[in-house]
Amino acid sequence: MSKLKLYTFPLSGHSHRVELMLSLLSLDAELIKVDLAKGEHKSAEFLAKNPAGQVPVLEDGDITLADSNAIIMYLATKYDQGRTWYPEDLVTQTKIQSYLSLAAGKLAFGPCNARIINVFGKPLDKEFALTLAHDLLTLLDQTLSSQTWLVGDTPTLADVAHYTYIAHAPEGDVSLENYPHIKTWLATIEQLKGFVPMPKTKTGLTA
Repeated sequence: MSKLKLYTFPLSGHSHRVELMLSLLSLDAELIKVDLAKGEHKSAEFLAKNPAGQVPVLEDGDITLADSNAIIMYLATKYDQGRTWYPEDLVTQTKIQSYLSLAAGKLAFGPCNARIINVFGKPLDKEFALTLAHDLLTLLDQTLSSQTWLVGDTPTLADVAHYTYIAHAPEGDVSLENYPHIKTWLATIEQLKGFVPMPKTKTGLTA
């Protein structure tokens, strides 16, 4: 049995971000579904793992980690022997970190929140989320107009951190039609060995 355990939820983009990283690294992990509808993420047992009461949570032996960006960085640093996903070069690391910050900012409050409003009915500001989403997509599409990946010549954590919520942005009424380079980038990621999809929800533009 794997010493890696991932507490996850099938429709959580943050959880999928980690599941994708695990699969791309060919790591065997036990996936433990947390029933958010039943409030399992607020149980005393789960809060002992993550006081914030959020998925994903990764257990690696005696180590327990929360926050999807922190988890994928941990996995890439510890288990990627070739150090391609999070290279040791300081300049490259800095560029990747800027994208992880973007993922925790405009991605989270833009495409992610727009999708959360539609899929889970959260009372958030949809107009603000859509504005941020298109600001982000415009920026990324321009970047990808001259390169295959967000940082460097190979896929990195920057790509993993952004993939899921952009791929599922139409579920939040965020159209990708005006972003051809992003659409090519998504398709390229989906061709990677070890790629695993997140289940789609028929809502928004995908209804």
